[in-house]
Amino acid sequence: MAVPPGPSDTGSRRADTGWSVSVSRDTTVPADDVPDGLAVLDPRGHFVRLNRAALALCGGTGADLTGTPGPFPLADECGAGSPGLFDDDTAEQVTTYTPATGGQREFAYRLHPLSDDPRYTVVAFRDVTDERHRQRRVTALARTAAKLASEGTVSATLDALAAEVVQADGLAGVQILTRGESGGRLHVMGSAGFRHPADFFRRLTRVHELGGTLQMLTALRTREPVVIPRRWEALRDDPAWAPLHDYLVELDWDSFVSIPLITRGQSTGVLNAYLAPGQTVNARTMEFLTAMAEQAAIAVDYTALVERERDVARREERQQLARDLHDSVVQQVFSAGMHVKSMEVLAGRGETVPADTVARVSGEVGELTRSALADLRAMVHQRRPSASVAEAGLAEALRAFVDGTAARAGLRCEVGIAPAVDGLDAELSEDVYRIVTEAVHNVVKHADAATVSVDVDVRDGWLAATVTDDGRGYDTPSGADASGGYGIETMRERATRWGGTVTPTSGHGTGTTVRAVLPSTPTASTLELPDPTPEGPTR
Repeated sequence: MAVPPGPSDTGSRRADTGWSVSVSRDTTVPADDVPDGLAVLDPRGHFVRLNRAALALCGGTGADLTGTPGPFPLADECGAGSPGLFDDDTAEQVTTYTPATGGQREFAYRLHPLSDDPRYTVVAFRDVTDERHRQRRVTALARTAAKLASEGTVSATLDALAAEVVQADGLAGVQILTRGESGGRLHVMGSAGFRHPADFFRRLTRVHELGGTLQMLTALRTREPVVIPRRWEALRDDPAWAPLHDYLVELDWDSFVSIPLITRGQSTGVLNAYLAPGQTVNARTMEFLTAMAEQAAIAVDYTALVERERDVARREERQQLARDLHDSVVQQVFSAGMHVKSMEVLAGRGETVPADTVARVSGEVGELTRSALADLRAMVHQRRPSASVAEAGLAEALRAFVDGTAARAGLRCEVGIAPAVDGLDAELSEDVYRIVTEAVHNVVKHADAATVSVDVDVRDGWLAATVTDDGRGYDTPSGADASGGYGIETMRERATRWGGTVTPTSGHGTGTTVRAVLPSTPTASTLELPDPTPEGPTR
């Protein structure tokens, strides 16, 4: 056939009428008799002619689209939009297109040179938006299931799960909040699309005090999903939500969905999804979000089971410690006591005790006590129990640890600890101690530093613990914090438990700083759940 007329040709108005395209020397396709879109592209990749299906897919008329750039790269190469894991035809490429009517579409396409004039290209394409969407959802579920089998912490797993939900459905953001086994407090354990302000729960609590309705509490109470269309439109004009306006405005979102996490018949948290403008909540969306909430609930339940196993391990360790004490220290102390008793017997006879006997017995007693003390120190070093935190206080326990570690490693140490840290909750003190000691251990193991500085301060309801070294450091991506290894993830999990954060920063040759920010009171970082009374009017 002849080269199809271009946009300036008199025949261009026939672009939306019936026509035929020759795709090989022996085949002519009636353009309007095929279900797929067919179009002719000029050497620049602009539309020259489109069949009826192509016009419907691109959302326009022939007059609108003729002469406009098509979304199909003419280079014969496999780009980033090539078929994914579940596609079965590697000769077909995938591209994205945004019609004038709005809403992004995904087209699978094939390119063929026009037989009559190879400068022009025939493209056959079809809409695979829903198909690709389903593939991304299946992939997200598969990746999340794999994460549950990995060695990552629960916070890292839920962060990854939130990111998979956002990527699969193109959402604005996702939060995953869980409640402790006591059922009284909520914590943000995973999120994507949001930043992590240290005072998030303080603001959320203020919203609750001002009368703002927290729909996630409805999902928790009823154990049923809650869907609120145009939620942001209502919140941005509600003065009760003013404390969180600058936080929520960072997302380009509209509607809100809260899915309860159900574990063993109990609500253990919620998955909050923030939908982008134009997105609708249909049955498939709810099915996917519910499936991902189930994955999150499995992760939370798995963590609880692991924690219970750790409790069993701790009891077994205490029993082992009792056996070790009996086998070594107790027997040594008993033996020393017997030596002292023998001296008492000799002295009770009223006779003069020979000096060599006194020297021999005292030497043996001294040796036994030194041996018992060495065994006790070895047991303490091996198990690193936190009893010293409860007995001596957090400040003294940290100073003793830092001073002892620095002395053994040959480091200069600078320690500044506010006296107010000794007034913290016992469990919070334990986690702060573990975070700081892990950071100092990282300095000893990895930093090759000469000086380590530890600063712990408490003010305005928040605790800040900073460990800084002058070691070799490491490079981090521009504008991003170092992700760190398992030690950093463990510190983050301890901080996240209280609604806090751990941020490592470093640079090559400039040392490393690990900063942990946690609430000094539980109410600063958690939301106390109200009694399950009926909800008021929706805001």
